[in-house]
Amino acid sequence: MLDFAIFAVTFLLALVGAVLYLYPASRQAAGIPGITPTEEKDGNLPDIVNSGSLHEFLVNLHERYGPVVSFWFGRRLVVSLGSVDVLKQHINPNKTSDPFETMLKSLLRYQSESGNVSENLMRKKLYENGVTNSLRSNFALLLKLSEELLDKWLSYPESQHVPLCQHMLGFAMKSVTQMVMGSTFEDEQEVIRFQKNHGTVWSEIGKGFLDGSLDKSTTRKKQYEDALMQLESILKKIIKERKGRNFSEHIFIDSLVQGDLNDQQILEDSMIFSLASCIITAKLCTWAVCFLTTYEEVQKKLYEEIDQVFGKGPVTPENIEELRYCRQVLCETVRTATLTPVSARLQDIEGKIDKFIIPRETLVLYALGVVLQDPSTWPSPYKFDPERFDDESVMKTFSLLGFSGTQECPELRFAYMVTTVLLSVLVRRLHLLSVEGQVIETKYELVTSSKEEAWITVSKRY
Repeated sequence: MLDFAIFAVTFLLALVGAVLYLYPASRQAAGIPGITPTEEKDGNLPDIVNSGSLHEFLVNLHERYGPVVSFWFGRRLVVSLGSVDVLKQHINPNKTSDPFETMLKSLLRYQSESGNVSENLMRKKLYENGVTNSLRSNFALLLKLSEELLDKWLSYPESQHVPLCQHMLGFAMKSVTQMVMGSTFEDEQEVIRFQKNHGTVWSEIGKGFLDGSLDKSTTRKKQYEDALMQLESILKKIIKERKGRNFSEHIFIDSLVQGDLNDQQILEDSMIFSLASCIITAKLCTWAVCFLTTYEEVQKKLYEEIDQVFGKGPVTPENIEELRYCRQVLCETVRTATLTPVSARLQDIEGKIDKFIIPRETLVLYALGVVLQDPSTWPSPYKFDPERFDDESVMKTFSLLGFSGTQECPELRFAYMVTTVLLSVLVRRLHLLSVEGQVIETKYELVTSSKEEAWITVSKRY
């Protein structure tokens, strides 16, 4: 791992750092446009720091040099792809390894290696079944948690400011813990403990490992190790309890337990899904509500769809699938908020993008945040326009990028359904309103969030 003296880089650098940690330096990809190292040891790290985030650095780099660019991370050359056309040339639809999973496992210092193609396909299928079955089996629970939040908001006076980020994180933690790990988390104190440990681990895997500062701080290292140990301990206990037994409610871990995985693989996959699903779900819920408060015409159309589909009847798994416009709202939320701005893959074999040769073992970044706001692909890219997804070709592009369809990551698929149920419950009864004068600034990390708390107000529809 590179030993950087500078530390102020956001979580996204972990995506790069993790892969660099796992693989040796690649040969130079000669001829690819880009910038030379600012410093011999740190490469362009100072430029990334000055830009504010890796995403913002890549936006500037692609604006200057085009869709295929290069820069230096330490002494290693990195190639970034920033348009749909070049991504189409590089993305392999048969690729089974998940760069997000690889990155998190390395940062958690898990040692299990990725299997062959058939093993990876089997594990992908387990994930898909786990998401499908846990959502189906726990739909009533998800509806109950959504209605509890609704009741809380209904009790507020219309002038009261609601801390949206805080409430969405709490809702996501309750939903994910119970649907992934089961009834242990019906106890609110268990959810609070999980949230505290989750926050400690999620924070450190994105920074302390990258610059070596975690190992230099005895206090921080102990806090991190204790938090990770507590998370692993509860997962091991749940895995042991679920093995060889039948329960009335199917949770995500059950699908892993019933698969052909060893205990360590079950532990690691459960940890990765739990950590990622909580954050992705919380941020998708937060950004969706933020955009609805800003774009009143979108909220009005969503309400009309919800009213047409449900009428006075209950929210059910069957009719929730009919909310086509709601899905478009969520897709546009992911795009406009650039929910996950960067992903990465290692170049397995020598490849060619346009006229450029990319040597084997080169780290290739997918600058998704750049692509998602490229005006040549998305007309009026900074406008929140869910109806752009009426166009089938637009949805195909979105699927290519991994945000929908067969390439959709299981954590995002889980988050889509949870957010759909929540919005159905909230928008059906409430007007969601922005706070006048509030400016929400964006913090670009592995999952994009607001820099500070986002406040809203609510009023009753009836």
